[in-house]
Amino acid sequence: MEIITVCGMGFGTSLMLKMMVDDILEKEGIKAEVSALDAGSAKGRNADLIMASADLESALEGVEVSKIFIHNLTDADEVEQKLHDYLQKIHE
Repeated sequence: MEIITVCGMGFGTSLMLKMMVDDILEKEGIKAEVSALDAGSAKGRNADLIMASADLESALEGVEVSKIFIHNLTDADEVEQKLHDYLQKIHE
């Protein structure tokens, strides 16, 4: 599984989100490659999932990848719950 975390420049909030996702996946025992990218680079990548701040929703419109948008990037519970819901959905 490949997950891309996205922010405007690719090295701020996307890195913070990547670290949270890495921790959640490790805790769940799930192996995945997680990369932090800017929105433009993410459009050209093939991935299973994109996770980004809700304010980037319009910038990622038209990208044919499953997406999770986070409203509060400092809320680890929101990130964990949304990622957990996605992982449950794909394993049904």
